[in-house]
Amino acid sequence: MTTRRGLFVAPFGPLADPRVIGDLAAAAEAAGWDGFFLWDHLQYGERVAAIADVWTCCAAVAMRTERLLFGPMVTPLPRRRPQVLARQAASLAVLSGDRFVLGLGLGDDGVGEFSDFGDEPDPKVRGRMLDEGLDVLTALLSGEQVDHGGPHYAARDVRYLPAPHMPIWLAGRFGNKAPLRRAARHDGFFVIGLDGPDDLEDVITRLAEHDPAPGFEVVVDLQPDQDLSDWLDRGASWVLTRIGPFDIDLDEVRRVVDAGP
Repeated sequence: MTTRRGLFVAPFGPLADPRVIGDLAAAAEAAGWDGFFLWDHLQYGERVAAIADVWTCCAAVAMRTERLLFGPMVTPLPRRRPQVLARQAASLAVLSGDRFVLGLGLGDDGVGEFSDFGDEPDPKVRGRMLDEGLDVLTALLSGEQVDHGGPHYAARDVRYLPAPHMPIWLAGRFGNKAPLRRAARHDGFFVIGLDGPDDLEDVITRLAEHDPAPGFEVVVDLQPDQDLSDWLDRGASWVLTRIGPFDIDLDEVRRVVDAGP
């Protein structure tokens, strides 16, 4: 299996400008990277002040590239309205010629990203919102008629077009069973918090128990200075290089991007 290489970019600090993100994505494509994925946050603690909107950045990436896969990695569905997210995702898929990957997850309230804005702080409730939201979102993206009424979301006899193809990757922390089961029903699993490549082998084994579809992606991210050799033959289909989140130096970011995978 060929492991594809991508960038996992926090649009913070000097990168909190969609024009800069577009420039970096164009440079990444020229340097041979396969993907360009963006963090989706409203705030990230006291050390980060400037943050760019991920959807505007994704549009910039779509317009500045022709080959790269890209998308939010990941957007917390429980703070989104599935009907709005479906329109945004479909538009980005059309804009990019079906290169858009929709990364979704539970989200983390560690820095008050939910509670500070009156959104749901309880992770168990957010888990139920994520599951229901996925049902609504995927139904809307199918192009079929949707009639849903649930505890968190409604879609009353509606149909969404266009209905372009897009992979859905789910994120979850290593060792948590629910995110792995959830991801196995979709197109990929972005595994957070691996201590080493042996953990990745455990993930691959556990995923196999849930019989994911052919072409299922297993995604990990590493620091720019980490040795890749121990990771590339352990079953990951994507290995991302992390950019950020703290003390980002734009010149250093450009060096990492231009060096290629």
